[in-house]
Amino acid sequence: MVKRNLIKKINLGVISALIFAFALIWFSPILWMVSTSLKPEKYTIEWPIHWIPRSVTLENYYSVIFESVINIFRPFFNSLFIASAVIVLTLLTSSLAAYAFSQLRFKGQNVLFFLVISTLMIPEEVLLVPRYLLLYKLQMINSYNALILPMVASPFGIFLLRQFFLGIPRDLQDAARIDGCSKFRIYYQIILPLSKPALAALAIFTFLANWNSFTWPLIAIDSIELMTVPIFLATFHAFGVIMWGRLMAAVSCVTLPILIFFCIAQRGIIKGITLTGLKG
Repeated sequence: MVKRNLIKKINLGVISALIFAFALIWFSPILWMVSTSLKPEKYTIEWPIHWIPRSVTLENYYSVIFESVINIFRPFFNSLFIASAVIVLTLLTSSLAAYAFSQLRFKGQNVLFFLVISTLMIPEEVLLVPRYLLLYKLQMINSYNALILPMVASPFGIFLLRQFFLGIPRDLQDAARIDGCSKFRIYYQIILPLSKPALAALAIFTFLANWNSFTWPLIAIDSIELMTVPIFLATFHAFGVIMWGRLMAAVSCVTLPILIFFCIAQRGIIKGITLTGLKG
């Protein structure tokens, strides 16, 4: 018995050490980013790496916020506005489609759902040119519409919410129908309130995908006023000279709020993803 407990403790210690090691490896780029942003420029590229700055300065942050050619607050607002708008529209369209695929019965339902899910296998790069031509003909290029509307349709969101909706007991809906509730009323008064974990998970995934989007905004806009955060960061090495201190300060300004938000909402992500597997 004593030997078995000793083996369990050793196994637990080894597993804990491995988890700590992997966590440290994952966290090291973030630590280097923050550390470099607090260093004078002459100390940013040095070997061996000094994780703790020998000389701490906030000059890089001051330069990014107050002295940059492009004010950091404008790209930050643009990315935040675009991501928030896409979240609202994605949750609306995906939840409605998922409700139809999971709770309603109509001819060709499974075939249509298969076609929707099959679009997940299409590489994003394949859609860039057709999407651009379509929006160009609609005169939406170089506008917020070009960055928001193409991202609203989410096959992944439909699949995620459908799996969750299938796990909701049908007895609740049958009782609501007996009381005279319409299909739409069941959707927004029963299905949506019970689906908060899945909706929260989808909202977070959608936010992160649109916040980090680079290729499509680079193609769809050419106005400084519409510049998003990833494109703003790319301007720091557009002319071949990279100021690492300023670049890391800018990255810290736009990354740390997202990391904090993710740490706060990670339980909602795990819960939402876990519960979507209740019934398939």
